[in-house]
Amino acid sequence: MAISRSTIRFVRKRDGRLENFQPQKIVRAAEKAFLDVKRKDGRAAAKLADEVIKQLEKDFPGRVPGVEYIQNLVEKTLIKNNLADVAKAYILYRQKHAEQREIKTFFGVKDDLKLGINAIEVLRRRYLLKNNEGKIMETPSQMFRRVAHAVAKADKLYKKSDKEVKDSEEKFYNMMASREFMPNSPTLMNAGTPLGQLSACFVIPVEDSLPSIFDAAKAQAIIQQSGGGTGFSFSRLRPEGDVVHSTHGIASGPVTFMRVFDTTTDVIKQGGKRRGANMGILHCTHPDIVKFITAKRDASFLKNFNISVAATEEFMQAVLKNKEYNLVNPRTKKPVAKANAKQIFDLICNNAWETGDPGLIFIDEINASNPLPEQIESTNPCGEQPLLPWESCNLGSINLSKFVEGRKINFGKLQKAVGLAVHFLDNVIDANKYPLPEIEKLTKANRRIGLGVMGFAEMLIRMGIPYDSEYAVKAAEKLMEFISDEAHEASAKLAKERGDFPNFKRSKLSKTYKKLRNVAATTIAPTGTISIIAGCSSGIEPLFAVSFVRNVLEGTQLIETNSEFEEIAKQKGFYSRELMLEIAKRGSIQGMGDIPADIRRLFVTALDIKPEWHVKMQAAFQKFTDNAVSKTINLPHTAAVEDVRKAYLLAHKLNCKGITVYRYGSKPEQVLTIGPIEKKEHVTAEAEFAGGHCGPHGCSV
Repeated sequence: MAISRSTIRFVRKRDGRLENFQPQKIVRAAEKAFLDVKRKDGRAAAKLADEVIKQLEKDFPGRVPGVEYIQNLVEKTLIKNNLADVAKAYILYRQKHAEQREIKTFFGVKDDLKLGINAIEVLRRRYLLKNNEGKIMETPSQMFRRVAHAVAKADKLYKKSDKEVKDSEEKFYNMMASREFMPNSPTLMNAGTPLGQLSACFVIPVEDSLPSIFDAAKAQAIIQQSGGGTGFSFSRLRPEGDVVHSTHGIASGPVTFMRVFDTTTDVIKQGGKRRGANMGILHCTHPDIVKFITAKRDASFLKNFNISVAATEEFMQAVLKNKEYNLVNPRTKKPVAKANAKQIFDLICNNAWETGDPGLIFIDEINASNPLPEQIESTNPCGEQPLLPWESCNLGSINLSKFVEGRKINFGKLQKAVGLAVHFLDNVIDANKYPLPEIEKLTKANRRIGLGVMGFAEMLIRMGIPYDSEYAVKAAEKLMEFISDEAHEASAKLAKERGDFPNFKRSKLSKTYKKLRNVAATTIAPTGTISIIAGCSSGIEPLFAVSFVRNVLEGTQLIETNSEFEEIAKQKGFYSRELMLEIAKRGSIQGMGDIPADIRRLFVTALDIKPEWHVKMQAAFQKFTDNAVSKTINLPHTAAVEDVRKAYLLAHKLNCKGITVYRYGSKPEQVLTIGPIEKKEHVTAEAEFAGGHCGPHGCSV
């Protein structure tokens, strides 16, 4: 049923602002109230909206009604039409939103974009600018405007007119304010501020000398203070017990020196907004590899590090064939011992099962797709961004949940978003204030960017595709191939306007492309806090929980349910607050007979899914991603070491560039938890930047 045209043009918001009158909002609110009492009647909702609009026209001829007046009128109209149960549901709906407004007010944030409670809390704590007294000085929309303005100004470097720069600013603002795209955290925090450091990912070289080690620690401190995460390869450091000619002493080895970097992170807080994050990598041939693998058995040791073993193809083949391989002193470049590859691999798997570390990076796979002649040795803290020494990268992610219409992806809309996002990220390289000259030089020589995705779980749900299915894997491949092609096309278009990246002719890419602006364009990041702002699931992860309880305001508890599930539950008629509470205790809906089987199949969570499906999904995205993919292979607490082993071997077989597993509960502290409400355990949707992997360490970017 169509809604009648109205003479009312505007409505007055609670803060006094005027907004275009949108009758459809009345219909949607009424529909939700009907669904809450297990009625599905779109015609009745539209009829109700018509009646409300006609009364408004009588009450406000030529004047502007307020939001509160309209909502009160909806209640009266429901009661007048003998719909007391629907009116009660509508009143509860209003009450819930009033509570959320009260919480936002308590947080001191003026929410001008109608964001969720989690998003507002994250913005309050980390992103919105504050004065010297700690008072918040901007709204969410003003934050996005600040970022859009600062990034768009880079267009001036390419002889764009003021009108063209303003047009870029509006487009950048709209894609962030609509939560279709979010840049990495440092860009949101620092764009348009005196600090101005906009990149998330850095790799710092560590050479085999004391000055180099402490120079690297100094660089780490400068980078982390400005909000960046740092990765290191310690593979060049001589092993423990090796000779030090300058002092006639004995080397302490790379694991001991990692303490220097761990302590630096403890001391340097990232602008007071988030904890520092590090990746430590050691080559599989290093003589100290066993000490490195077992380093984090002590939970208090290297707590600011993720660690990964750089596994070569030769090593992996030796694992499969149960053969020995050489351990090589990096100082002399000569073999000093042999080790059984399978035993080393089993030790890796055992420790990953026990502590979540180490992960693996398949270093030969990384360098096989590296278009530059220099060798990559390390990655950023979450592993999705392999980088050369002194290189940085800025990331951003498209919220896929905003691009599904009906049960299909709107590829035309997605194409435009990808092109605009590549433009944005390339501008960031020029708008950036780099922490060190070495980093600025190499970053601008390669112009590496990392466009990725988030909200993939919601996308699949809206398309009716279970995450752990071949349909989902094929959908992931098709999607990422499209994004990759469009990102490269956008990069080539920018190159025609702005020029190739300076190292283009030295790269393998010059044999494939006539022109290219960026050495790499795509990365799949974990999107911890930016996905909270966007109101979607992180990266390419499945849902962690369908429903959970969040503690706010001194004991106030809010049930937070995945919006897709809540809508379906109401449409299907099985929604109730009691059911949501029960789901919050469990996290998963599997085995709950009150919920239809097809819905249980669709809403599988991270711990419901078998490890091999996690790996298959990572491999599907990696197939069409320039850089790498951050994906946690979640395991239930009851998983065996053999499950870890199978996951690591499958990741190698499917040509992943790295892998991280996390067995639920294997660390004394973890970011995401589910548990009984009475024990005050709950899923916290806020991911602390405490090391990166989405699981034991949190989620970054």
